[in-house]
Amino acid sequence: MRIPRWLHYAVALLILFGAVAFKAAAPVPFLRLQDLIFDTYQQFQPRAYTPPVVDLEDLSRPSGIRIIDIDDESLRRLGQWPWPRTYVAQLVELLDYYGARAIVFDAVFSEPDRTSPANAITAWISDPAVEEIRPTVEALADHDEVLADVIGGKPVVAGNFAISGQEGGTPEIKWGFAYGGATAESTPVLHLPRFGSAVQNLAPIEAASVGNGIFNVVPGTDGVVRQVPLFFSLDAARHDDGGPTALFPSLSAEAVRVAFGASTYIVKLAGASGEEAFGSETGIARIAVAGIEVPVTADGQVRLYDTGPVPERFVPAWQLFTGEVDPWTIANHIVFIGSSAAGLHDLRATPLQPVTAGAEIHAQVAEQILTGEFLLRPDWIAGAEIAYMLGLGLLLILVQPRFGALPGGFAAFGLTAIALGGSWIAFDRYHLLIEPILATAMLLALYSLNSLIGYLQTETERSQVRGAFSRYLAPELVEELARTPEKLELGGEMRDMTVMFCDIRGFTSISEKLGDPQALTSLINRFLTPMTELVMSHRGTIDKYMGDCIMAFWNAPLDDAEHAGNACRASLAMIGSLDALNGRLAEEARAQGRPYLPLRIGVGLGTGDCCVGNMGSDLRFNYSVLGDTVNLASRLEGQTKSYGVDIVISETTRNRAEDVAALELDLIRVKGKDQPVRIFALLGDDARAAEAEFVALAAAHDDLIAHYRAQAWEAARAGLSACRTLAPPVFGSGLDHLYQLYEERLDDLSTHPPGPDWDGVHVAKTK
Repeated sequence: MRIPRWLHYAVALLILFGAVAFKAAAPVPFLRLQDLIFDTYQQFQPRAYTPPVVDLEDLSRPSGIRIIDIDDESLRRLGQWPWPRTYVAQLVELLDYYGARAIVFDAVFSEPDRTSPANAITAWISDPAVEEIRPTVEALADHDEVLADVIGGKPVVAGNFAISGQEGGTPEIKWGFAYGGATAESTPVLHLPRFGSAVQNLAPIEAASVGNGIFNVVPGTDGVVRQVPLFFSLDAARHDDGGPTALFPSLSAEAVRVAFGASTYIVKLAGASGEEAFGSETGIARIAVAGIEVPVTADGQVRLYDTGPVPERFVPAWQLFTGEVDPWTIANHIVFIGSSAAGLHDLRATPLQPVTAGAEIHAQVAEQILTGEFLLRPDWIAGAEIAYMLGLGLLLILVQPRFGALPGGFAAFGLTAIALGGSWIAFDRYHLLIEPILATAMLLALYSLNSLIGYLQTETERSQVRGAFSRYLAPELVEELARTPEKLELGGEMRDMTVMFCDIRGFTSISEKLGDPQALTSLINRFLTPMTELVMSHRGTIDKYMGDCIMAFWNAPLDDAEHAGNACRASLAMIGSLDALNGRLAEEARAQGRPYLPLRIGVGLGTGDCCVGNMGSDLRFNYSVLGDTVNLASRLEGQTKSYGVDIVISETTRNRAEDVAALELDLIRVKGKDQPVRIFALLGDDARAAEAEFVALAAAHDDLIAHYRAQAWEAARAGLSACRTLAPPVFGSGLDHLYQLYEERLDDLSTHPPGPDWDGVHVAKTK
C-alpha cells in the first residue's frame, strides 16, 4: 500500500501546526500537566536549604528566616488558640528581646480578646459578689490595648485575610509604590489577584504595627500551592469611579520590607524599560522589595521554589516561654508566627509536601527573596517554546521520509533527548521552567506517522508470510517469522529449555478394544485439544504430535525466564484436566452401553541446553528441538510406568522449579546415557508443597532415600514404614507402587548385599 508523498507531508504539517495551536491555546488540562512536570523537577532537585548564620560584622540585612510554631505541644502547654493577647504580647516582647529583625503574624486579630477583664466578666454568673468587683475588673487593662502597646515601636507586621465580599475593610496603608511601565490604561492593579475586601486587625493593633500584609495563598485547581501572590487588589480600596488606588502587599513581601526598613515597593510592568514584553499589556514582570528584584508571573505571583520540610526553620512557641531557645536562632532573623497544628486548619499542599503550615509557605517565599533563588518563566519562554517546536518538527518531517525509518528513529530520539534534556538543564543550571512534554509528544506523533506509513507499506508482504505458514506453525512462531522473514532458513541456536513428553498409557490396548477408527480419532482429538490448550496457556510450544504422544517445549521461540516452573504447572494442570475428561467418557460409555476405557497419561520433563530452530531439508523443515535434554525427557516419560507416578522430572527441572511439591524417586541410568541422573516425582504445586502433611512426608521420604543409599537397610525399612503411613492422607494410593518397588529392592539387597562399591544407581531396563 503506497501513500502519496504530498499526503504524507500534509498530514505531518497538520500534526505540527495542531500541536503549536494547542500550545498557544494552553487549555487547563495542559497547564495541569505542565504543573506536574515542574513539580517533578523540584522533587528531583529541591531548593537547597542553607542554615542561617548571624554575621556580627554585617547586620545590614536579615540573617535568615525562622518560624515560631504554635504546634500541638504549645497548645497542650498554653491552652487552645486563640491565646489571650497578653500571651501574644509576651511572645512579641521575647522575640524583640532576642533581637528579631521582623516579627510577622500569620494570623489576624480581628475580634476583641474574650479573655480581657471587661469581656470576661460578662460571662460570669450574676451574683452580688461579682457586681461588687465589676467596676474594679472593668477598670483593668484591656488585653488588646496591652498587645497594641507592646507592638508599638517594634518591627511587627500584622496579618490580614482577603475575602471576596465587601463586609470587610481596607488595611491601613503603611508603604509606598513606584511604577515602571504603567500608563493610564495599564496599572499593576489590573493584573493582580482581586478580592473584595479584607478581614483586618483591631484598630489599635493595626495602628501600632509598622507593616500590614495579606496572608492569602491561591492554590491551583488540584489544591497545590505553587505560586504565592506578592500583591493583591481590593475592590474596597477603589475609587467611586472604579479607578484603582493602591496595591496591598503579601505577608512575605511586607516582612522583607520591614526587616530592611524600606518604605517603597517598585513594580515593573512588561514593556517597561529593560523588560521584554513580546507584545503589550502582558502584565507584571518584576517587583523590587528593599532593592531586591523579584521575578514574578504576569499577575504578580512568585513561584514557590520548595526546599521540602526543614525542621530547623521551626521553633516551638512553648520553648520561648520556658527559655529553652538559643538566642542566635532569633537574633537578626525575620520571624513568622504561625501554626502547624492540624486543629487550626492552616495547612496546605506544596509540590514537595502534602501537608505544609501556611506560615512555612510565607517563610519560604521570604527566604527566596533574601537568597535570590527563584524559579523563572519569563514572558518570552512561551514564544520560544513555540519556535522550538516548529524548528524540531520541520527538521524531523524533512529527515525521516528521506533517510528511512532507522535514521529517522535516531533523529526522533535525538530531538526528543534535546527537548527533555534541555528542559532539565535549564531548570538545573538556570532555574528556568521550560515545558518539554508537548514538543516530545509532537515528535513522537510525527515519528509514529512515518512509522505507520512504513508499516502499511510492508504489511501486505507480512500477511503473505502469515497466510503461508499459519496452518503449519504455532501462532507465536508465525508472528516471529512475519517480523523476521530471514529466519525462513535452516539453522538453530542453543538455548536453555524445558522439554515435555506426554503419552497415553496402554494406548495399544485401548485401540484394540475401541475398534472403530472414527471413534479412536475422536478420542485422540478430545484428548489432544485440552492438553494442547493447557500447554500453550502456560507459555509452551507444541513441537509435534506422535500418535497419542505430545512433545512440547518452553523458552522458544519466545523467552520465558520461568520455563521450568511453567512446564511443571502445565503438567499438573494436564493431569487434573484428565479427571474431567474421564468423567465425561464414563458417562458416555454408560449411556451407550459399552465398556468404559479410562485414560491415564505419563509425563516426562527435562531441563537443559537444547538446539532449537528450523530442522529438516531445503524443501521442507520444521521448527523443532534437538539434544540430550530431549532424549532424557522422553526416557523420563517412560519411567512413569516403572515408578507408578504420573509425572517424572529431572533434577535440573526440580532445581529450577523449587516451589513445587516433588519427591526424589531414584538415581537412575536411563537407556542411552552413561551418567546417572536424579529423578523426581512431581506431585503438586506450591500450595501442596506448603502443606504440613506433605512437609512431613517429604522429610520421611528423604530419610528413606538417604538410608537406602547408605545401605542402612533396617533404617530404610523404618523410613519406608513411615512413608506408607504419611502418604495416604495426602495422595491416597498414588504412591503405593513406588513404595512397593522400594520394599522389593530392600528385600533383595538385604539378602544379597551389593558390596562397598555400590553407588545406589539403578539401571533402567526399559525406555
